[in-house]
Amino acid sequence: MGTDRDSGEFVREPLGVAERITADGSSPWPVEAGRYRLVGARACPWANRVIITRRLLGLEDAISLGIAGPLHDERSWRFHLDPGDVDPVLGIEYLREAYEKAVPGYDEGVTVPAMVEVASGKVVTNEYAELERDLSTQWRGLHRPGAPDLWPAEHRDEITALGEGIFHDVNNGVYKCGFASGQAAYERAYAALWARLDALSSHLATRRYLVGDTITQADIRLWVTLARFDAAYHGHFKANRHKLTELPVLWAYARDLFQTPGFGDTIDFEQIKQHYYGVHTSVNPTGVVPVGPDPSGWLTPHGREQLGGRPFGDGTPPGPPPADEQVPAPA
Repeated sequence: MGTDRDSGEFVREPLGVAERITADGSSPWPVEAGRYRLVGARACPWANRVIITRRLLGLEDAISLGIAGPLHDERSWRFHLDPGDVDPVLGIEYLREAYEKAVPGYDEGVTVPAMVEVASGKVVTNEYAELERDLSTQWRGLHRPGAPDLWPAEHRDEITALGEGIFHDVNNGVYKCGFASGQAAYERAYAALWARLDALSSHLATRRYLVGDTITQADIRLWVTLARFDAAYHGHFKANRHKLTELPVLWAYARDLFQTPGFGDTIDFEQIKQHYYGVHTSVNPTGVVPVGPDPSGWLTPHGREQLGGRPFGDGTPPGPPPADEQVPAPA
């Protein structure tokens, strides 16, 4: 992450290993069950997008999941939640080790999600948006029976257009607010964020999902930011016009998805707070992690069923997450 010296605006660093895993032979990395390990973090929204996609499509048996802890230093994401502080499959303490195996002398950002080839220990890709789409398309032969179509051909243009606005103004927009180094840059990001959230609220007032009548990749993209909004972005990143709980449409929409299998069962609010408040020392130099907000409201009725829609289209909900991937329920 960085900031433009002249404008004071937050600038997201480029991705360092943007390969692809394909089934059609268009890349050197073939789709193959058991070959890759997805490294994510419960705290990170970009990783959360891919973890949700993997869950909904039922790829848990084909792609194992490693979880980096919420705290890290300049050496990168670290497996400090695992016994001995080492990922049990990759045998590494810091994710940087897998990047350096892929690119000797690697000096770009070490980010999650990262897909790692288990045998070589090399990062194959950290291109999260392409990875999401490829899980829906290239990995189709390994989807569970009843897996939903998250990237339906007839809606791809609309999903892409909506997704671009959500990325720039919402997903990345909260970071632009939080890491702005000047008042004008902050206010521009703040205005764009809330203009987009207001537009999305209007869009969702009469429809259950963003595109069509089923969950698509567009919903996953928006939801990961909404899920972290009150826990981190409202206070920590100064995105504080309203709390999510004060926005009737978006709060109901977010609860609806939280209570849908594959969404809320990927979230750990404590790890989210530990990461944002504990790692971003330029924003929160004391490292004090807030006790609130109370997350129990996520389980309250949302009433969005009245708008119709079929969450999984012609498919079915995913089963429970594997025992070693379960997260605490809001209490």
